[in-house]
Amino acid sequence: MEEGFLEDNTESESEDVSKAQAAKNALLKRRQLDNVIEERRLSRELRDYDFNLDDE
Repeated sequence: MEEGFLEDNTESESEDVSKAQAAKNALLKRRQLDNVIEERRLSRELRDYDFNLDDE
C-alpha cells in the first residue's frame, strides 16, 4: 500500500513540475511578444517624428 502512495506522489510532483514549466514557457513567450510589440511601437514613433538633422 505504501508503494502505491509513493507512485501517486511522484506523478503529482511531475505534474506540478510540468505545469510550472508550461507557465514559465508561456511567460517567456509573452515577454518576447511584448518586446516585439514595444520595438515596433518605438520604430513607428521614430518614423513619425520629423528628424531634420541636415538643417543644423
